Amino acid sequence: MQAPHPSEGTATVAVTPPALVTRMQAFRYWLKLGLISFGGPAGQIAIMHHDLVEQKRWISEKRFLHALNYCMVLPGPEAQQLATYIGWLMHRTWGGIMAGVLFVLPSFFMLVLLGWIYMAYGHVPTVAGALYGIKPAVVAIVLFAAYRIGSRALKNRIMWLISALAFIAIFLFKSPFPLIVLAAACLGFIGGQLAPHWFSLGGHGASSLHYGPALIDDDTPTPDHAYFRWPRMLRIVLVGLALGAIVMAGLVWQFGWQGVLSQMGWFFTKAALLTFGGAYAVLPYVYQGAVDHYHWLNPAQMMDGLALGETTPGPLIMVVTFVGFVGGWLQHASIMSSPFVAGVLAAMVVTFFTFLPSFVFIFAGAPLIETTRGNVRLTAPLSAITAAVVGVILNLALFFAYHVFLQSQWFPGVDWLSMALALAAWLALARFKCNVIALIAVYAVIGMAIQYLR
Repeated sequence: MQAPHPSEGTATVAVTPPALVTRMQAFRYWLKLGLISFGGPAGQIAIMHHDLVEQKRWISEKRFLHALNYCMVLPGPEAQQLATYIGWLMHRTWGGIMAGVLFVLPSFFMLVLLGWIYMAYGHVPTVAGALYGIKPAVVAIVLFAAYRIGSRALKNRIMWLISALAFIAIFLFKSPFPLIVLAAACLGFIGGQLAPHWFSLGGHGASSLHYGPALIDDDTPTPDHAYFRWPRMLRIVLVGLALGAIVMAGLVWQFGWQGVLSQMGWFFTKAALLTFGGAYAVLPYVYQGAVDHYHWLNPAQMMDGLALGETTPGPLIMVVTFVGFVGGWLQHASIMSSPFVAGVLAAMVVTFFTFLPSFVFIFAGAPLIETTRGNVRLTAPLSAITAAVVGVILNLALFFAYHVFLQSQWFPGVDWLSMALALAAWLALARFKCNVIALIAVYAVIGMAIQYLR
């Protein structure tokens, strides 16, 4: 007996749950996901939903969205945290570690390789031309991200007001991003109590689609390891703090507190706790620290890092790996003689401290979320935070546009060619739904052609 698929009519819904998933099957899937997870958090979450909910049926729609809503209110990359959450739910702690690490490992190696090419051959005309073409595409991608999130989040005048206030706060008054997030969350919490109909938007609304019985279904009992226990939560937090402290102590012992690697570890620990709203929202904070305060790299290198980060799979916050590599390469004299080895060490330090809090948040908090399924109190603060993030991302887009359109090394003054390329990229994304990676590849070729014709 088969029922028609609610959205396709001719499709069918399975009536039996899938077989148990072995750790090796899970390993192969998470590695594959790490290699193909292009398109930013929205694209990565869509891939996981298609694979894990619709096709493989490892987890049901409601359980998937319940996990996602928790990941969206955490600091850190929500797609990587969602993979960690599902891996943990299926195969306990080691399953979560496997899913979370494999989600970012391919991107780490790719960015280290790209960082080496950039530092060793970045001034080669072909590479410079490719970067010139990619940068206006990145401006369009960031603007489109603001548009895409805004079209989902700004559904009424209260959401528009919160977004506008966030933009004014960061653009005119240079307010710290954590303060903006905290203020938005407080507004959402209060508004959810007083006028819940204005704040009942959520991050990803529940769906009525059903794809058949799932391995972890709506009514599947909570496994033993997913029950919340205070001693277990405390133990996980202490282990996470100990890991961070041990690595930091080793860096301080070897290089001193003011050493480059020690300061990178401390700075990116703070950055990891401030990444509400994803990488687009926290990049201004990373820019302020890495470029303006510590001078690990210059504005052009930061922009190039974002452009290269868009070309690799994994969460966009992985651009910090590039920042670490370039910073380690340039400051290698205080680390070790080899610029490449210093860059790799710095990339490892930055990546470790950026993602360690994400694992702690999932392993410590997910059991509480699993045992309180059905509680929607996080919806209102999440809606307000999402609205505020739209304003922050718009500010980020203007920041990038300024550096691309007005500070071109090739065309003094206003770079009208870059503006035209950015407009064309916007149309490709918004009107023709062009794939981000395909767009970047095309623009890299265009940039090389412009370099050749100059």
